[in-house]
Amino acid sequence: MLKEDEIVAGKDYLLVDLRRNDHQGGTIRGSVNLPAQSLYPALPTVYKMVKAAGIRRVIWYCSSSRGRGTRAACWFGDYLEAKGNTSIQSLILLEGLKGWVKGGDEYVECIDGYDHAYWESQ
Repeated sequence: MLKEDEIVAGKDYLLVDLRRNDHQGGTIRGSVNLPAQSLYPALPTVYKMVKAAGIRRVIWYCSSSRGRGTRAACWFGDYLEAKGNTSIQSLILLEGLKGWVKGGDEYVECIDGYDHAYWESQ
């Protein structure tokens, strides 16, 4: 079990922002953008890259993580199961980017391109 101060972005986890046309208000620093619309056929490539990098957790998110985030985590989880891989977890960022912003200033500071006006209207 990893302690919180031992968790390393890009090694222990990968954040994947699934938004495409609604990619507004910023994105969590260090995440990669892979729109959900193109994800399913890219799963083998994502798997190979994650496995080769030794990443232990893939955390999927969209605006709320109730649609795309959940689907992506399930698709990748199914792919991992089919491969017999139990060393990688496919996770959902609870409440997505909206939930991240609601977490407060320490979370907002980690959003590249943060647009305060956008989030006030949400």
